[in-house]
Amino acid sequence: MAKTQTALRHDEPVNLSDRAADNLRFIRETMEGSSRFTAVPGYGGILMGATAIGAAYIANSQVYFVDALWTWLIEAFLAFAIGLLAMWQKSKIAGQSLISIPAKKFAMSFVPPLFAGIVTVLGLWRSGHYYDMAPVCMLSYGAAVACGGAFSVRVVPVMGMFFMAFGAIAFVLPANYANLLMAASFGVLHMVFGAVIARRYGG
Repeated sequence: MAKTQTALRHDEPVNLSDRAADNLRFIRETMEGSSRFTAVPGYGGILMGATAIGAAYIANSQVYFVDALWTWLIEAFLAFAIGLLAMWQKSKIAGQSLISIPAKKFAMSFVPPLFAGIVTVLGLWRSGHYYDMAPVCMLSYGAAVACGGAFSVRVVPVMGMFFMAFGAIAFVLPANYANLLMAASFGVLHMVFGAVIARRYGG
């Protein structure tokens, strides 16, 4: 009896609409998985660079070094908000979801190096190694951009490499160059590469 039922089930006609839907779903997921995350903000990067240059100017004019640290901390939160808002707006215009497979790959590659950098900077702040904080910021952010950029447009990992180069240089130069290098990296690099991204990749 059981064999008869099994044979009947095998003899049942296949629903072509279900098979077509499965094939379309597989093709869509495959194409989505192989695509790039293109919602990296160009105009947002330019604005982030402008605020970083302003922060560098304010930090450089501070009498007490700890005040300069607070200036950069505020700038970090401001830049994060600008970047996130600009990314959301660009993804909305482009019709690319921020929870798509490319976006998740970008985030999973971007966040760990950034998180490691944040923890390291906080540890340096707590132990009083203030002059090592700027190089670590540049290096860790550059590593995050380079890793996340592997799933984005080609210019993004290049920007990350430049950030890492500036971080390495910051370790070699005297500590009083920190604000200048922060302005050159988080300011000028963001503006230059932001302009390139905005021009070539739709804003």
